[in-house]
Amino acid sequence: MLRKIRLTAAIVCFVLITLLFLDFTGTLHGWFGWLAKIQFLPAVLALNVGVVLFLVLLTLAFGRIYCSVICPLGVFQDVIARVGRRGKKLPYSYSPALSWLRYGILAVFILALVAGIGSLVALLAPYSAYGRIANNLFQPLWMWGNNLLAYLAERVESYAFYEVDVWMKSLPTFLIALATTVVLIVLAWRNGRTYCNTICPVGTVLGFISRFSLYRITIDTDKCNGCGLCARQCKAACIDSKEHKVDGSRCVACMNCLEVCRKDALRYAPVWKTKKQATGEEQPAPEDKTNLSRRRALSATGLVVLGGTLKAQEKKVEEVIMKRDGGLAPIKERKETERLTAIVPPGAQSIQNMRHHCTACQLCISACPNHVLRPSGGLMTLMQPEMSYERGYCRPECTKCSEVCPAGAITLITKADKSSVQIGHAVWVKANCIPLTDGVECGNCSRHCPTNAIEMVASDPDDPKSLKIPVVNTERCIGCGACENLCPSRPFTAIYVEGHERHRII
Repeated sequence: MLRKIRLTAAIVCFVLITLLFLDFTGTLHGWFGWLAKIQFLPAVLALNVGVVLFLVLLTLAFGRIYCSVICPLGVFQDVIARVGRRGKKLPYSYSPALSWLRYGILAVFILALVAGIGSLVALLAPYSAYGRIANNLFQPLWMWGNNLLAYLAERVESYAFYEVDVWMKSLPTFLIALATTVVLIVLAWRNGRTYCNTICPVGTVLGFISRFSLYRITIDTDKCNGCGLCARQCKAACIDSKEHKVDGSRCVACMNCLEVCRKDALRYAPVWKTKKQATGEEQPAPEDKTNLSRRRALSATGLVVLGGTLKAQEKKVEEVIMKRDGGLAPIKERKETERLTAIVPPGAQSIQNMRHHCTACQLCISACPNHVLRPSGGLMTLMQPEMSYERGYCRPECTKCSEVCPAGAITLITKADKSSVQIGHAVWVKANCIPLTDGVECGNCSRHCPTNAIEMVASDPDDPKSLKIPVVNTERCIGCGACENLCPSRPFTAIYVEGHERHRII
């Protein structure tokens, strides 16, 4: 019963968290976004004391329930391990703890966290690692499936689905996600939870706490015959059947060992009760222990019933066709603008705040409906989100990224606040401007500026009828990128946004 409850809870959490990264409509975050906010490291970085305290108390009470139920990377390894051990009579075996490696990686992780080396933190954080896998490997498959359904629905004159663009946001991030997946598959296929108990810094922290947990897996030496069946089913490799010991710091409370023991020698019970039984003070009947275990399990892993139906997918608004002087702009591939300072979303407050709080989980990138967020390629901010306006611009009415960020890297802002946050300012490039290069009227940047920060003035001050060029009022510009995105100049735009190190209210 304990194992079934744990499996049910783990599957529900894993599926819902995965759907958060796959959902490009933004409908699921309103219902299940809290699952991202109860992840351990994001809660620590967001200074969410309530969640951190809850997870610590949960671990002190019942062991590493977080690792076996809540953490998506842990459940992902369980899925791989389950497939890998099929057909193996002896899937696992006990191995001593590599404490020097575990705590060494934890020390490096904490130093990187304090120093603001976001790229190293992102590589080691378990929730973020799974987020990158889901965003870079799973989401394209999900979107291709959606496009296939949209194609079939269109043939029967149905618009229940709409086509979406599938594109690679960052090659380095994709390769890192692919490499992480390969490493996890190899480790989990062969040895189960090796990553969790040797590399994962969150697993090391919770493992240290779980050494003092009230409920633990223990072995009754009077009943155990040393067959080793429990150790062969332990994916954490923490059961030493010869010495009748269970390493509580590595046990992830998967309950697999309880199910396979034929002598009823293993139990998941309060530590004080185990001590009484070991000293002979209390010897309850087997049926009483079974009922007690079931009651404890139900109280320990009770689930909140998750309900609600998905909102209907909205019909995608057709992209704006940029026209110039009555005709289509020249069809040339747009090249990405090189900026001196990267642009981070409104709510991030500053590049430094983003660097110290972001775990590069890619959830904001998955949820961005305007395709302006993509992983950074910088060494110190590798895989953290930054803004680029080749495919869209940051619409003033959209606050999706601030709504889904679980780590406090992008704080929650209102639509009214967003319109007054200056994340950068527009810069005009005279050499690329169409009125000067082609001798025709344009004004696209001015027409689409939501803050009226761009004014068209005569290119020749002495001739009011001369072709007009843009002038940017940097005090009104908020850096949304509408001008850059809609500029018809190719391959480089005639106007682009330069980021600000620190955002300011205008």
